[in-house]
Amino acid sequence: MKQRTVLVVLFDGVQSLDVSGPMEVFAGASRFPGVTYALRTASPGGAPVHCSNGLTLVPDGALGDADVPDVLLVPGGEGTRTPAPGLIDWLREHAPRAGQLVSVCSGALLLAEAGQLDGHRVTTHWAVCETLARNHPAVEVDPDPIFVRDGRLATSAGVTAGIDLALALVEEDHGREVALGVARHLVVFLRRPGNQAQFSAQLTAQTAVRAPLRDVQQWITEHPDEDLSVEALAARAGFSPRHFARAFQAETGLTPGRHVERVRLEQARRLLEDTGDGVSAISRASGYGTPEAMRRAFVKALGTAPAEYRRRFRPHPG
Repeated sequence: MKQRTVLVVLFDGVQSLDVSGPMEVFAGASRFPGVTYALRTASPGGAPVHCSNGLTLVPDGALGDADVPDVLLVPGGEGTRTPAPGLIDWLREHAPRAGQLVSVCSGALLLAEAGQLDGHRVTTHWAVCETLARNHPAVEVDPDPIFVRDGRLATSAGVTAGIDLALALVEEDHGREVALGVARHLVVFLRRPGNQAQFSAQLTAQTAVRAPLRDVQQWITEHPDEDLSVEALAARAGFSPRHFARAFQAETGLTPGRHVERVRLEQARRLLEDTGDGVSAISRASGYGTPEAMRRAFVKALGTAPAEYRRRFRPHPG
């Protein structure tokens, strides 16, 4: 495959990891034979930019002098709230001509202001999903996935999700082994599928206020293969089933059943990724009981069967 050019847009208040994470992925891929990503950064006027963490980045040049790239990457950060003068106009004019249009985190806000997201399904950092949907009703905002592909447009959730998206783009260009090789080099624990939720089960659910409910949350995490029916959990908490179900949802934001589903799915995913155990053993250890029950849960939540999930997301040794 010929060299692919990647242009990363810089501006004051940019999130440095939104920039460096994807760039490390593309640079890492370029160490493989036959893979070349030509990386450039550019800012309005070519001036150095100050990141949200205080780091200063010196761009390769000015946006006005940049050639149209194969991949135009727009990172996020605090600077998306008050875009640099001329940045939106530049995106409006040049983004349609890029081969692929990519945003990381709140960079989606800049693309939306430039009219590049209308009619598309996108995602962004959970904290700005509501703002994006409210200010741009023509954009279909999905707050759950870590990244979304919609034709030539690719958008990702907050910060580290940009690494996952960049790995997916590398896999699309150069295959699974190259992407996994880059992930191993970066010591990425898991090359996550795009439709994975932005939060783990433990982060999705709020921590319950009352100790008995907090203890139940911990019990669920440590014992996904136990009886986790509402009746059993209520007995453990010392509540009636009806009171437990109401209290759990009020304090965690999830029904007991939904929380259990997420914990079991995470357990099964981890075992598929980290062990060589068979699907039958993993289904029992995760509380599904049977491989068919686990398969249905995977297809519903991730759009893929357990065996295919393992093939795609468990790195080979070495």
